[in-house]
Amino acid sequence: MLNNREEHFDAQTLTVAQIMEIKSFTFRMLVVRLNDTLIKKEDYSSASVNDGDDLKIIHMVSGG
Repeated sequence: MLNNREEHFDAQTLTVAQIMEIKSFTFRMLVVRLNDTLIKKEDYSSASVNDGDDLKIIHMVSGG
């Protein structure tokens, strides 16, 4: 699951960084949660996402 939608990828396991690249998520301010655990930006390339995991990548927008 990616952002509450079922997604299918060619690999069984991908990192958060790989998924962000595949989905073209290039936003500067992101909050990433994997199975309700906050993932720090420096861990995107090492955090593995497996089949059945719940990944949320949320783009923060500021305004006023």
